[in-house]
Amino acid sequence: MFTFTPLLGAQSSSSRASQSILELDGGIKILVDVGWDDSFDTLDLAELEKHIPTLSLILLTHATPAHIGALVHCCRTFPLFTQIPIYATSPVIAFGRTLLQDLYASAPLAATFLPKTSVSEPGAASALASVSSDQDTEAAGNTSRILLQPPTAEEISRYFSLIQPLKYSQPHQPLPSPFSPPLNGLTLTAYNAGHTVGGTIWHIQHGLESIVYAMDWNQARESVVAGAAWFGGSGASGAEVIEQLRKPTALICSTKGGDKLAPPGGRKKRDDLLLDMIRSSLAKGGTVLIPTDTSGRVLELAYSLEHSWRDASAGNKDDVLQGAGLYLAGKKVTTTMRLARSMLEWMDENIVREFEAAESTDNTSGQRSGGQDKGSSKGAGPFHFKHLKIIERQKRLERLLADPGPKVILASDTSLDWGFSKESLRHLAEGPNNLLLLTESFHKEKIYEKTADSRSSMRLGKMIWEWYEERRDGVALEKGSDGELLEQVHSGGRELAWTDVQRAPLDAGEQLLYQQYLATKRQLQDTSQTRGQEPIENVADALDDGSSSTSSEDSDPEQQGRALNFSASLAHASRSKLAVSDEDLGVNILLRRKNVYDYDVRGKKGRERMFPFVAPRKKGDEYGEFIRPEEYLRAEEREEIDMQQRRSDAETKLGQKRRWDDTVGPNGRKLSGGAAGRKRLHVDDDDLSLATDGEDADEAVESENEVDNQTFEGPAKAVFHPQNVTVHARIAFVDFMGLHDKRSLEMLIPLIQPQKLILVGGMKEETDALASECKKLLAAKPGAVVADPHFDSASIIFTPNNGEVIDASVDTNAWMVKLSNTLVRRLNWQHVRSLGVVALTAQLRGPEPIVDESDTETGGKKMKQLKDEAASSAVTPALEPGNRSAEKPEVYPLLDILPVNMAAGTRSMARPLHVGDLRLADLRRLMQAAGHIAEFRGEGTLLIDKCVAVRKSGTGKIEIEATAQSSVSQANLGRGAGSFLAVKKKIYEGLAVVAGN
Repeated sequence: MFTFTPLLGAQSSSSRASQSILELDGGIKILVDVGWDDSFDTLDLAELEKHIPTLSLILLTHATPAHIGALVHCCRTFPLFTQIPIYATSPVIAFGRTLLQDLYASAPLAATFLPKTSVSEPGAASALASVSSDQDTEAAGNTSRILLQPPTAEEISRYFSLIQPLKYSQPHQPLPSPFSPPLNGLTLTAYNAGHTVGGTIWHIQHGLESIVYAMDWNQARESVVAGAAWFGGSGASGAEVIEQLRKPTALICSTKGGDKLAPPGGRKKRDDLLLDMIRSSLAKGGTVLIPTDTSGRVLELAYSLEHSWRDASAGNKDDVLQGAGLYLAGKKVTTTMRLARSMLEWMDENIVREFEAAESTDNTSGQRSGGQDKGSSKGAGPFHFKHLKIIERQKRLERLLADPGPKVILASDTSLDWGFSKESLRHLAEGPNNLLLLTESFHKEKIYEKTADSRSSMRLGKMIWEWYEERRDGVALEKGSDGELLEQVHSGGRELAWTDVQRAPLDAGEQLLYQQYLATKRQLQDTSQTRGQEPIENVADALDDGSSSTSSEDSDPEQQGRALNFSASLAHASRSKLAVSDEDLGVNILLRRKNVYDYDVRGKKGRERMFPFVAPRKKGDEYGEFIRPEEYLRAEEREEIDMQQRRSDAETKLGQKRRWDDTVGPNGRKLSGGAAGRKRLHVDDDDLSLATDGEDADEAVESENEVDNQTFEGPAKAVFHPQNVTVHARIAFVDFMGLHDKRSLEMLIPLIQPQKLILVGGMKEETDALASECKKLLAAKPGAVVADPHFDSASIIFTPNNGEVIDASVDTNAWMVKLSNTLVRRLNWQHVRSLGVVALTAQLRGPEPIVDESDTETGGKKMKQLKDEAASSAVTPALEPGNRSAEKPEVYPLLDILPVNMAAGTRSMARPLHVGDLRLADLRRLMQAAGHIAEFRGEGTLLIDKCVAVRKSGTGKIEIEATAQSSVSQANLGRGAGSFLAVKKKIYEGLAVVAGN
């Protein structure tokens, strides 16, 4: 069984976020991607929240907001989310961490608002999300909402350290979540998807189900990102899809760009067009703003522009690029580029060659100068920038924008809703010589239309994209370097209106509401802990402790009575939904209550006089102890966490330890008076430990001492300010999305040959256009009738909407049976690649009876076990649905050998069965190794010794045609057998012959 449910991203015109649920046989649920829209609306995660208690594992595909934007929010908001295993490639983990750190540092709305039901906030019921018309402008300026505390960089790093990294083409059997059913041999394999560094095409194998999840892939090779691994990855020249991704039972494919063709000329034409657009604006003395993301496509843009500046400085002196500056603005771009330098093996093979050539040049120059000038030549590598300057502070960006000279600024984010791109647009919009160069298209929608979620109306990117498509004020045409015309749309002085969101401190009344929310949340946590709703690992430890106790008969009766009384009080608290009193908790109050550090032990006895201690048990399975990912952090992750811990100067609270030298300031000076008690506003955790490429030392020191205007500690609120700017800059577009187009989709899907095709991840127009083309290419029949004789081989195409459940199970029936030991010893297995095939005739019987070991126990032990189970169920009622270890094992029918009296009558004389899929390329190689002449002739025909022709039909049938002379010995070829018999022998050797008996 296999069902597919898109939660977000299916035929959506307002959101690019991607979330999908894959449910397999046995109740296995897989969540692929945890995307979020730029509106950061928590309602988009409502459906996901319902599935969290039943999820088995999570897979991530790309390090973009559309695929991992809600990961940290889910980890902080939903307690069970951190217990679900998450799998991704190393670049997705590293770049995703920097992306979300930049996101939460730049976008106030990403922290989300205080829940409306948590406190009786007067303005919560009618809080403003955005402004969509002039009548709402006045209300927007006076309305504010209380924000939750955004996660710190350390929290984000800790959540990403829970993700388990995988390599490409490496099959892996994952571990399920604590509340998931067994995975029964489920296998994951990651393949390169292109589009971003580390982007993944997932292959999921479970029983007869072979599922390929391919979202946002790109077959074309780029400067940094290698092409998708459909044909074997970078450097492969195959004409067929690799076997692991061919003929899946279900292919889940995105439809973005499915209704348009890529511009002719490929990557070189695209890069030249980008440079021509830039040169046309720089020649007028203008500034070019290129909105981009934080850690995905920015690598391709930065690499391409850096090498263009290098070529310009080494070539023509009249090139306008030589006198223009090149800048990359973002709050985490330094970390992104450092990570890129450490992940060259995940990029295109040309990047690796360039790095090796740069290293050999550096070594040669260092040897000639005796090692003294070795560092001076450094910077010629792929991501050691000579011309690209890094900007991570808003003050530096403002000074740069005030400079009238020509320059090119790459700024995050692509949506223009947050980050330095929004600030840059505000300063550059009024310049008629400036150019806003878009590299990604936006979904078409009516910007000023009233919708239920009015936040979508304030997205700058979609407004500007609509202006670009309208072309109301004309188009400027200029000749490029190749003679083609460049199209730049005039903005015509139109007014661009949006709502700016800023963080502001809470006033006295809002502080009271926020404290009320914290108190309510703390009370709920205490109540849930009292009712047994503790973390699963803690409860599992308690169960392990109970199961490992062997001396329970010698326990103190008084202690047992106390335990039963305590369990009864907990059960009573669970029924009345009240917290246990401090007297019932006893000395355990030091562990159960927050901010409680004292306990009066006068008049107490035994364990009540000792500080409580819970010894953690090491959890494991039959393969050993579970691996703790935090113990295997990569060097850059450990460096960031250690640096942040060393530089954190938080106030010491009651009961917390502090260092002896906590009164010493960050620069070695003693803090005087109240300065010692105040928190120091510090810079980002990467600024001090990392050198910024292309920046002077003075600028780096100055950048460290700058503090953003909105940086402050403590709770905050979102304040909405209406903004208006007159736009005179030109608007242009160059497709740098790095996604598949109509041609690549129509070419590859027939080669993949899926049994079921599920199209998601695009607008309705794109999905319908691609579905209609695939019907013709695959000769598919949507909703095929079972009576159709070609039903088994027909591909069925699904185009679901968000929330729609699609049944895409394989069209075969399979049952689980148990083989008897006698039958297993008689089986003669034939191996076909990684599979084993055998033909058998056996008798199916009922399941064997299960011997209950508990029958051998004494009556006293039984009675005590029942009492212990009753007490444990009263303490931890929340574990009952997930405690699967106490369930009875599943029973299966038994397949055994035939009795002697039935064996003779049922013996069959069936023809042998040949199993396997022999490729003509493999047969050609085998025949050439045996000394035969083998070459391809015509369309899919292999000619051997110029007299035997081998063809392979679309159904896999192999046809051999030969002349009469080829079946006899040919002395001139020097072989003992004819070519025809030799070909048949090689074909049989490549197939598994399974006997009918």
